[in-house]
Amino acid sequence: MTYSIEKVTTLIGARRFGERDTQISFILSDSRSLCFPEETLFFALRSGRNDGHRYINELYARGVQNFVVSTLPQDCAQHYPDANFLLVLDTLEALQRLAERHRDEFNIPIVGITGSNGKTMVKEWLNQILSGDFMVTRSPRSYNSQVGVPLSVWLLDRHSQVGIFEAGISKPGEMLALRNIIQPTIAVLTNIGDAHQENFASREAKCMEKLQLFHDAQVVVYNGDDVLVKHCVSEQHDLHAEQLFWSCADAAAPFYINKVEKSGSATLVTYRYAGETNSYRLPFIDEASISNSFACALVALKLGISPDTLAQRMAQLEPIAMRLEVKEGQHGCTLINDSYNSDINALDIALDFMNRRPDHQGRRHTLILSDIFQSGLTPDALYREVGTLCRQRGIEKFIGIGRELCAHALSIEVPEKHFFPTVEDFIASAAFSQLHDEVILLKGARSFNFEQITDLLVKRVHETTLEVNLNAVVKNLNYYRSFLHADTKLVCMIKADAYGAGSVEIAKTLQEHRVDYLAVAVADEGVTLRRNGITSNIMIMNPEMTAFKTMFDYDLEPEVYSFRLLDALVKAAEKEGITGYPVHIKLDTGMHRLGFNPSEDISELISRLKRQNAIIPRSVFSHFVGSDSDEFDRFSAEQYRLFLKGSDQLQAAFDHKILRHIDNSAGIEHFPERQMDMCRLGLGLYGINPRSNKTLNNVSTLQTTILQLHRVPQGESIGYSRKTFLTRDSIIGAIPIGYADGLDRRLSNRKGYCLVNGKRADYVGNICMDVAMIDVTDIACHEGDRVEVFGDHLPVTALSDIMGTIPYEVLTGISNRVKRVYFQD
Repeated sequence: MTYSIEKVTTLIGARRFGERDTQISFILSDSRSLCFPEETLFFALRSGRNDGHRYINELYARGVQNFVVSTLPQDCAQHYPDANFLLVLDTLEALQRLAERHRDEFNIPIVGITGSNGKTMVKEWLNQILSGDFMVTRSPRSYNSQVGVPLSVWLLDRHSQVGIFEAGISKPGEMLALRNIIQPTIAVLTNIGDAHQENFASREAKCMEKLQLFHDAQVVVYNGDDVLVKHCVSEQHDLHAEQLFWSCADAAAPFYINKVEKSGSATLVTYRYAGETNSYRLPFIDEASISNSFACALVALKLGISPDTLAQRMAQLEPIAMRLEVKEGQHGCTLINDSYNSDINALDIALDFMNRRPDHQGRRHTLILSDIFQSGLTPDALYREVGTLCRQRGIEKFIGIGRELCAHALSIEVPEKHFFPTVEDFIASAAFSQLHDEVILLKGARSFNFEQITDLLVKRVHETTLEVNLNAVVKNLNYYRSFLHADTKLVCMIKADAYGAGSVEIAKTLQEHRVDYLAVAVADEGVTLRRNGITSNIMIMNPEMTAFKTMFDYDLEPEVYSFRLLDALVKAAEKEGITGYPVHIKLDTGMHRLGFNPSEDISELISRLKRQNAIIPRSVFSHFVGSDSDEFDRFSAEQYRLFLKGSDQLQAAFDHKILRHIDNSAGIEHFPERQMDMCRLGLGLYGINPRSNKTLNNVSTLQTTILQLHRVPQGESIGYSRKTFLTRDSIIGAIPIGYADGLDRRLSNRKGYCLVNGKRADYVGNICMDVAMIDVTDIACHEGDRVEVFGDHLPVTALSDIMGTIPYEVLTGISNRVKRVYFQD
């Protein structure tokens, strides 16, 4: 659907500057995702750490001519003669208002889903259940925020017959705006959990905030067995909606679950609805899936899906892979695997993700795409749009799989293209065998079994993998940013291969989220980042004197901590004819590791810096010894006093601004008043709160599989040197991970444990170089089952506590032979 710029101006109550007549089809809030500039309206959103107004000049140069702003650019008519500027008081409110007015155009069922967990699963399962009868428009991925919801609702078009949108909140006062945008006819509450609880006075307060989505809905769906939810619903005195709640205890409930029977890998649910008893078989046995299926069943039945059709489609539900994975492939390829969903909006988001990942090798961007089902468009229109997206997003090689794509090959205009009826035909072709040195996006409907392609293309290491959640990295980043002033800069530590998570992919994510500095230990780590397309400022914390030339060549900024290093660096820079090279001065305020003495060395330091022009101090910093513990607060205060003394003296000697930083992860939280110009984020970025030793958002999950199971009788020993003797007949599993992979031998002989199917399994015997043995006697498991060494359910801090060490050692000890798999929700 398109709107004239005049119509948009009226809808959002803006004052228009500019006279260009144009039609708006796309709205944009992130300059990095621009695709169709001529038809795009850019909303210059402001946040605590960014301002969309900064990108107007860049976007105008790229063809965007329509902007919603809260401040007009200076001399806009002169500098942007072909542009329209729509002036409003608040650009976010204007974005939400436009989406709200767009929603008003549709008299169709709209399902709004909120809850602490399960929103995306319910949304995607509802799509699977309903799409055989309705054209469904739904939120892409987890677009459920104050910005994500309006962008999702904007996707409604003339083909939409049902809308399904998530509404996520993190603090009081957020749901009202989302409710007004979604205007659900059916509102669903999945559950009330602990997510974001820190921002609410109580669980009841959070529940009441979420239930604002129910206001004005015609039908509300919730768990009638949840005492808190039921109480909060009863407190909604102005709620006039039909209440469809499910219950396993209340036989009078609108959706009464008579029986839940688990068998093998499936669950049989028998229920009574509208006076009839029916059942469906769900291909899952976990409690979350079973509970989410109740919400899906209620909504589907209310929308007219028959019990027989519901049973048929419930049995065919597929797991929701709510993530986009980046894997190292064979023959110099990088694979971006996105089988989460297959529609035109999801394709555009995945292509955008591909374009945002810098690639130093200049490799071709290749798209492997299957037929797209249930788009609401004619095949001609659909594949013309696919072709346009490919051109706009820079696809150089296209591989289409499916009969419809074969029939519309002419719609895809890229430099190289190939088409095959099936995955098997593609795998057997020369096009498959010739894949090399490419960044490959795989986007296929599940029925095409694209896993056959990924299994053949992914680089084989062994069955132990470290999964790295890039979304969790961003959540941790934003958690610590919430303590900072808007103008406080941030250095993110990615030394030691980003604490074992893999520095290149972490750096790409941090660069995308505009951190001010990245910090590595040595120059070689910085070179690796530069060679992989990282353009951010990079600080070298332990510069080697033999690497000065390398640092100059790759724009790497060294720490300077001694006069010997200073003099050598100046001499090397002067030899290269360099002037004004930025460096970072380290002061020793109490760590007594490296640094200038702030009480004794500053005058001489200033004198030597003044006698040359090869280098210039960009920042001055120090490091708290004990910001993670209250017992060191007096010592920390003395460190801060010494740092102020030394840094003030240094700044007074120079006219340019020298950034000051002393807060680390613990300091950001514990000493927010000492954040100064910049802070350094290390362990906290990777999900460990150094103050509490608890997990924030888990980033890394180390997992493996059971290779073999043995029945071993009582009295037998396990492993090298016979360190563990069995006290009963036991079942012992062998797993392909050992101390060469980073599994510490201190965990041997029942001192440590892993999780098998969620159950504790002790390590028995000495951990070997490549294999460890675990006791699974009391665990229902099979060869090939997943084993969690640490991750979401077994925090890395549990292992470090057992080992008597710190989480850093566990994280950085994971060997490079362990395959890293990166994913984004």
